[in-house]
Amino acid sequence: MTIREATPEDYPDIARIVEAAYLGAGYFEGPEHPYMRQIADVSYRAARGTVLVAERDGRVIASVTVMAHGDGFEQVAGAGEYEFRLLVVDPDVQRTGAASALVADVEARARRAGATAVVLTTGEGWEAPNALYPRLGYERAPERDWPIPETDIMLPVYIKRL
Repeated sequence: MTIREATPEDYPDIARIVEAAYLGAGYFEGPEHPYMRQIADVSYRAARGTVLVAERDGRVIASVTVMAHGDGFEQVAGAGEYEFRLLVVDPDVQRTGAASALVADVEARARRAGATAVVLTTGEGWEAPNALYPRLGYERAPERDWPIPETDIMLPVYIKRL
């Protein structure tokens, strides 16, 4: 597996994986949900953060968006912290190490930049992600939970001190 920065040629694959992962898990009612449309817009994210992909056998199988505090796209990162969100793995290859590899790359980038912690948001009741993050050393930080603007959705926050 290779972890690399996404290119515009990867965006359709990333958008497909976002829809398959989020809609397949039943997180949203359909592709027209306002937040679903927002997170499927990979070019928007790439212009504001760094989009990484995991590639296996020449195929994009997973993606994550990462940013540092002060980049202007972060939601919950404080001073000296890195943040990632929208970690998605193609449902056909989930539980094969792609998510863990992407998180490890995010953490390595954060360490190289001198960050003190990595933070993330996830969904309430999202079983797979909420099981993964504690296994990787992340702890819940409920005092930092983040409300998605213009929705009634509150995203739980996890943090890992580096």
